[in-house]
Amino acid sequence: MLKMDPVQKQLLQEVAELHDIPEGAYNLRANGQSVGRNTTANIDIQSKTDVSGIDIRIKDGTKNESVHIPVVLSESGLKETVYNDFYIGDGCDVLIVAGCGIDNCGTQDSEHDGVHRFFVGKNSKVRYVEKHYGSGDGSGKRILDPVTEVYIDEGSTVEMEMVQIKGVDSTHRTTLGELKKDAKLVVRERLMTHGEQNAFSTYKITLNGDGSSADVVSRSVARDNSYQKLDLCVLGNAACSGHTECDSIIMDNGRILAVPSLEANSVDAALVHEAAIGKIAGEQLIKLMTLGLTEAEAEEQIITGFLK
Repeated sequence: MLKMDPVQKQLLQEVAELHDIPEGAYNLRANGQSVGRNTTANIDIQSKTDVSGIDIRIKDGTKNESVHIPVVLSESGLKETVYNDFYIGDGCDVLIVAGCGIDNCGTQDSEHDGVHRFFVGKNSKVRYVEKHYGSGDGSGKRILDPVTEVYIDEGSTVEMEMVQIKGVDSTHRTTLGELKKDAKLVVRERLMTHGEQNAFSTYKITLNGDGSSADVVSRSVARDNSYQKLDLCVLGNAACSGHTECDSIIMDNGRILAVPSLEANSVDAALVHEAAIGKIAGEQLIKLMTLGLTEAEAEEQIITGFLK
């Protein structure tokens, strides 16, 4: 694929499920440089002139099209911050695939911080997928600190899939959202930490319009000596509905802190939070082990199903 080596191609498969050049619009980035870009009649991608990053503009009425903007790092010691802005018109229905993979085989830390802002027009539908992945046997850390801001206009829906299940030593994820009338935000986060990894995930969603709604669900697993902090906040400023849920499995010496927060500033705001942290149930393990699985195999099956 273009100018990528085998390691970079493997990272690209992990974070974007790409085995070849994607159809539609794309901007592929490796070790701080663009290695391929394509625009379409309805989707334009331009490099920023003041900071590192791109502007993606999607015309009104664009449907059944996609944008891929994955990033891969295979150079130890590389640190970068990239600013990407998405301007999505009215009446669109599009898929946006991002994500970052870091392979660090050296002694220096490697870090990618992607700052993504979404400005979604009226009556549009956007599906956004962001996956993070780390690999490499070096002592240098793999660090990812993404920031996502989404501004949703009237009648639009944004669905976000946030995934990090392997190899990232440290991450601070910040997601901010502001919704107007009848706008809808759905977030599904899947997270697994192991070893000495740390993961902080913060959401602050503000519902400003009547009929707006947010559904934020985080599922996570903390293994070995890893630590997670999940901070989910929904603010209701109108006749709106909000739901957050933290559902976590704790294993070994893992630690998890769930911090739910609801703020209602309107008598018509209906906000709900659910949280559960616990170990794998013994009866689940026994049931799978009676089918011939070892205890370790049974644990992996349960975790895979939980994070699916």
